[in-house]
Amino acid sequence: MKTLTIQYRFTFPDRSENFDVILDARKIELINDSTKPFPQWVNLDFYQCPNCPVDVRETPYCPLSANIFNIVKRFAHVMSYNEVHLEVISAERVVSRNTTVQRALSSLMGLVIASSSCPHTRFFKPMARFHLPLSTEAETIYRMSSMYMLAQYFRKKDSKAPDFEMEGLEKICNHIEVVNAAISKRLRAASQTDSVVNAVILLDLFAKALPWAIEESLKELDYLFQPYSVGP
Repeated sequence: MKTLTIQYRFTFPDRSENFDVILDARKIELINDSTKPFPQWVNLDFYQCPNCPVDVRETPYCPLSANIFNIVKRFAHVMSYNEVHLEVISAERVVSRNTTVQRALSSLMGLVIASSSCPHTRFFKPMARFHLPLSTEAETIYRMSSMYMLAQYFRKKDSKAPDFEMEGLEKICNHIEVVNAAISKRLRAASQTDSVVNAVILLDLFAKALPWAIEESLKELDYLFQPYSVGP
């Protein structure tokens, strides 16, 4: 099986924490190295998302929670505002920056959540495949909207009706907001500090910002595409 590896290196003054995110290159799903038994907060029926389509009788653990278990375990005692040097290493590039723990964790958790087998996060697999560490709100909105529009191109190629109004993307983001709220409840039960909870909150801000940007017709990005109004 061919794999893709993205390494996250957290360096503190007194120690380091390293994560190798290994993805199935075809499915873009995390090859999870977490060992069972999981704690109670990973159980599917522990603050289960109201919109979760997974049956607890068939899947006892929340797939998203199982994927972030190792991250939560290792950062459960770290404060969100602590400074950390983050280095992200992939086959294409190395990204290095001094930032806060919550910002660095949000980037890592965004990658891991997008590559989990949660039915609501599977739409973000293209973003996991072309991961951009520490992306800003503007970059995330651009990438999410571009990803969705490219998906409409493939839908049209498959003789399916494309959604150029991005109504489906708004629905996806609405579902993600519900997931983020439920996951935050799980993490508050699992962690003694706010770092992992705040990391999810930062991701949730992106999910909340995109429907507003779509409603405003992505006007903030319009100027970049003026040459296309004339044509090649």
